[in-house]
Amino acid sequence: MIIKPKIRGFICTTAHPEGCKVHVNRQIEYARNHRLPKGASKVLVIGASTGYGLASRIAASFGMGADTVGVFLERHASGDRTATAGWYNSAAFEQAARQAGFFAQSINDDAFSDETKQATIDLVKEKLGKVDLIVYSIASPRRTDPKTGITYSSVLKPIGQAYTNKTVNVQTGVVSDITVEPATPEEIEHTVKVMGGEDWALWIDALAKADLLADGVITLAYSYIGPEVTHAIYRDGTIGRAKDDLEHTARILSERLKPYNGRAYVSVNKALVTQSSSAIPIVPLYMSLLFKTMKEKGLHEGCIEQMVRLFSKLYQDGPVPTDEQGRIRLDDWELREDVQQEVAAKWPQVTTETLPELGDLEQYRQDFLHLFGFGFEEVDYDQDVNPDVPLS
Repeated sequence: MIIKPKIRGFICTTAHPEGCKVHVNRQIEYARNHRLPKGASKVLVIGASTGYGLASRIAASFGMGADTVGVFLERHASGDRTATAGWYNSAAFEQAARQAGFFAQSINDDAFSDETKQATIDLVKEKLGKVDLIVYSIASPRRTDPKTGITYSSVLKPIGQAYTNKTVNVQTGVVSDITVEPATPEEIEHTVKVMGGEDWALWIDALAKADLLADGVITLAYSYIGPEVTHAIYRDGTIGRAKDDLEHTARILSERLKPYNGRAYVSVNKALVTQSSSAIPIVPLYMSLLFKTMKEKGLHEGCIEQMVRLFSKLYQDGPVPTDEQGRIRLDDWELREDVQQEVAAKWPQVTTETLPELGDLEQYRQDFLHLFGFGFEEVDYDQDVNPDVPLS
């Protein structure tokens, strides 16, 4: 099968197995070259197949030497459809991890369901024993509550009033204004149910009940704050309400983990191209300006660089550095005053014509294609490949 990218809006409907393998192996190589302090050895990653979750799993094994179990929901290849990128990523990771002598196995199912939690607990109990790091990195547009059977859908909207600002069509490079209508109270509630901390807490409670939490256990979830230009659509919008709930949940979980000498953290990460961030209006344009600025200053990072830096902070000697609200800040370089001053100065000047000079849309496009295994020089995309890659 000859596999080429087929892009619809902010999603690519195809993925390339060899390209995804290159993407994973590049991250593995980075983690191997940046050995981390001895930290976690038995790790559960919930949402382990793409983005920060995948990078967390790679950094745990190839940076700290950890055995891992991953949980995700991905689609295998069928007929003339490729598998999802997350499927190919996970297959490549598991193959590399086992070859390196690490245990790596996954559960491919709905992480929100009680059945998946139980299947994961059974696997962890049999293969890992007690876990000392649990990463919660779910990015899903909907969630079915296992107790009520109600399905909730999240939205990317401002709160209170409509918001208008610039955005960019990533494929064409056209900069235009976009207006996003405000969320209803029901949409806000639904977004918090999907993207807030409720399911994270259910996972930790289930693992505690099964006696699978090690002494000193740490659990992590990921968030984003960003600059003022994105606040209306992100931090002050529906996603922000969900992230507020996530941070509140971290404080509750830290109390519950005291008997284990454990702690729950939210790590506030840098703006990066992920399958979820690509869907947020205004953010891709901001990222293209940010990337150019950070690259010029030698500060640009991808997912694996961020996760290696996170685990370095998490397992350094002495207390974990946090802000006044107990959050780990990996967005410190993004929000550095000189970086944000330059981005803010560019924002009113950016148009379709000036974007190539002011921003780095090509970096954004390249990062987007890499998510799906495309755009790697090492891969011959005219070569016939088998899309049916096994995931054990």
